[in-house]
Amino acid sequence: MDSVITGSTDIKLDTDRAILEDRNVKKFRFFDALFRRSISFSSVLFVIIIAGIFLTLLIQSLPSIEEFGLNYYTQSNWNPVENEFGSLPFLVGTVATSFLALLITIPFSLAVSIFLGEYFRKGAFSNILRNTIELLGGIPSVIYGFWGLFFLVPIMREIERSMGVTPFGIGIFTTSILLFIMIIPYSASIGREVISMVPSSLKEAALALGSTRFEVIKGVILPYARSGIFAGILLALGRALGETMAVTMVIGNRNALPTSIFSPANTMASVIANEFTEATGDIYVSSLIQIGLLLFVVTTIINIIGKKIIKKFAKV
Repeated sequence: MDSVITGSTDIKLDTDRAILEDRNVKKFRFFDALFRRSISFSSVLFVIIIAGIFLTLLIQSLPSIEEFGLNYYTQSNWNPVENEFGSLPFLVGTVATSFLALLITIPFSLAVSIFLGEYFRKGAFSNILRNTIELLGGIPSVIYGFWGLFFLVPIMREIERSMGVTPFGIGIFTTSILLFIMIIPYSASIGREVISMVPSSLKEAALALGSTRFEVIKGVILPYARSGIFAGILLALGRALGETMAVTMVIGNRNALPTSIFSPANTMASVIANEFTEATGDIYVSSLIQIGLLLFVVTTIINIIGKKIIKKFAKV
């Protein structure tokens, strides 16, 4: 009798356990399907947003595109009074300031990345330097603009005077230095992270074979982390291309082709910020929006090229 009762109890327990497991499986499948649908919806939503931004800019730029055609990208004359618009000075100013800032940034960000990622990973000094770099990335751009206007511009004016150059103080080179300070947190932070993730076994193996610390950094760490380092540099470049307020305050806002790196100029973002609220007439407004479309396209092309380079580095 007891064995019958015990058997019945075991059967009931097995049945309850099976029911519970079946409920858990159904619950897991429900949340798994919900999660997959959520991320799919988010992915499609982002694509729709990007396409919507592009189409909005394109539609609003149609009057300017129909009026000027390809001449809009090759002309350097920007005269709202005569309805003559050419975006070449702003394209040159954007590319010049961004890439010059990037060239200045690369050695400094690489040095900071190696210093924090390899030599001083822990400690009070490492924490102070890391927090300082992160703080630079969080300062509003208008603060950078004020600092550049009242501190950096007078210094650059004296340097230009000593070089025998017209001492504008403002201009492409001043803007590039300001952008360099603004974008270095992005490239340095990502570079530090990827360098700190290099496996210790690789470095120890190289040291065991008689390599010096410099040879380990050159032959092991940098090749292993170069795709991540380049990704940080690409992120910094994207930040420099789209910067508006700080650039507007120190670049000089001159709607003409720059004659040197010390000349006042204008960028695509700064000319939109300066003139959009004062624009009158459909062609004028459409021409400014077309500059935004051009900036969108240039940024997209640079990102696509950068992604291909990153993939190539990763494969190597």
